[in-house]
Amino acid sequence: MGRKFFVGGNWKCNGTTEEVKKIVTTLNEAKVPGEDVVEVVVSPPFVFIPTVKTLLRPDFHVAAQNCWVRKGGAYTGEVSAEMLVNLGVPWVIIGHSERRQILQETNEFVGDKVAYALSQGLKVIACIGETLEQREAGTTAAVVAEQTKAIAAKVSNWDNVVLAYEPVWAIGTGKVATPAQAQEVHVDLRKWVHDNVSAEVAASVRIIYGGSVNGGNCKELAGQADVDGFLVGGASLKAEFVDIINSATVKKN
Repeated sequence: MGRKFFVGGNWKCNGTTEEVKKIVTTLNEAKVPGEDVVEVVVSPPFVFIPTVKTLLRPDFHVAAQNCWVRKGGAYTGEVSAEMLVNLGVPWVIIGHSERRQILQETNEFVGDKVAYALSQGLKVIACIGETLEQREAGTTAAVVAEQTKAIAAKVSNWDNVVLAYEPVWAIGTGKVATPAQAQEVHVDLRKWVHDNVSAEVAASVRIIYGGSVNGGNCKELAGQADVDGFLVGGASLKAEFVDIINSATVKKN
């Protein structure tokens, strides 16, 4: 199997130059397992990417929080995959629930974005997840399958894709899916990939969890067999992000 633990920090729309430098200093001084054990990616707002890239330790990498669905051009306010490649940014987050919900990004649009980013050589953290209404209606499995299906329809090579399962009701709310709830959805997702993509991709694709992950709950979540890491929101702006990175050692033992 050997799926390397993955920890992403999504800084969302937060920070000043001073705050960003402070976060990077904390990360640079942190004692964490080597790159053979954990892959660490931080995702600052676009405007801070050059600063972070210049200052960040070489074993951690940078992700953008979004990119445009096709080649650049007359798309005011957008940032293209080509620009990210030009800046030497290896990763991009696509389809975060905040963009799906607030900016009305559809499953198909997200699938197109993932495919275009991959075609330009970016690696993608593709986000999926259900709302509270969908969970209470018992449609979680169907919703995340539909979201994954729209991505799978456009992607032939999964080597550079990480799937991030983020139950919308757990993002920034302090509510966390229990380790058992997270594991259950991750198992369903892996089975869907097995049945609809291939057994090889199902065994190798990393499925990470996001939704109020913090220093207190990360170890128990990391202990779940099909949880291959985390996409961390609020806690990635704090020193406890280091504790979350260190939860990767749970998998080694």
